[in-house]
Amino acid sequence: MTSRLFATGIGAPEGPICLPDGSMYVTEMSAATLCVTHLDPQGKRKVIKKTAGRPNGLASDGNGRIWIAEAGLRALICIDGQGNEIRRMEGDGAVRFLFPNDLCFGPNGLLYMTDSGMAATDFINGQEFVDGYMDLDWDGRVYEIDPVAMKVRRVLDRKIRFTNGIAFGADNQLYANASFTGEIYRYDVLRESAPVRIMFGNVLQPDSNPDFKGPDGMAFGADGRLYCTVYNQRNVTVLDREGKVADRLILDGPQPTNCAFALDEKKLRVTEVGKGQVEELEVPCAGLPLHLPRFA
Repeated sequence: MTSRLFATGIGAPEGPICLPDGSMYVTEMSAATLCVTHLDPQGKRKVIKKTAGRPNGLASDGNGRIWIAEAGLRALICIDGQGNEIRRMEGDGAVRFLFPNDLCFGPNGLLYMTDSGMAATDFINGQEFVDGYMDLDWDGRVYEIDPVAMKVRRVLDRKIRFTNGIAFGADNQLYANASFTGEIYRYDVLRESAPVRIMFGNVLQPDSNPDFKGPDGMAFGADGRLYCTVYNQRNVTVLDREGKVADRLILDGPQPTNCAFALDEKKLRVTEVGKGQVEELEVPCAGLPLHLPRFA
């Protein structure tokens, strides 16, 4: 299986959202761009919003509004389709966000967000980690947020080593990953008032690559399998319902950051920062339908 290029010349893309007409949104994290971008069905680029921070994950609420995990500004921001800011949230009132990373809505209408656990200025130099980053005091978190009141309802987990991708599975449980360990965790957020972190699987492969590698954004297929981009591993690793590695989909670029299923066919679109592109892979199934908020 080989990928095709959907779009090129994108500045460190992340946060893909696929739209019904075949177009999509991405974020651009490079210092020269720092924006939310619309890519038409032919991959043509149009900037929607310059945030000037470091926009990372995105989520759509189904009403034309886009929610941005803005890592550089340490904020959750909601904009309309024209790029106008509607709402902004910077923490729970007592503790400020550190590095908002990725987002998804749950079946209960709430918004779930990963926070990698350290302000960008303390561990990133450009797009690279600073020396000794593994030994820093990481406090990666998973938040449950009321998107109407723009308030943190609860902190589901803490002290994760670089919390990153997040998605709901067909079992209505929440999945989040830790980039430094390669682990995927599961949380029963709908039935437990204090969800316990359950180990689900690990996406790292044994190889001779001396550089950092780890799971990033992820999405569930309609077949119940989890598709997880693995940064610096040059693949999307697929886990089955038991958390075992079922496949590794090889990519053109070495540094995938996130993925989303196209809405009109069985294809997975992958953002990749090493070459600044969006790749498209044919996959065996459509994506699991995403949840939307009850109100917005």
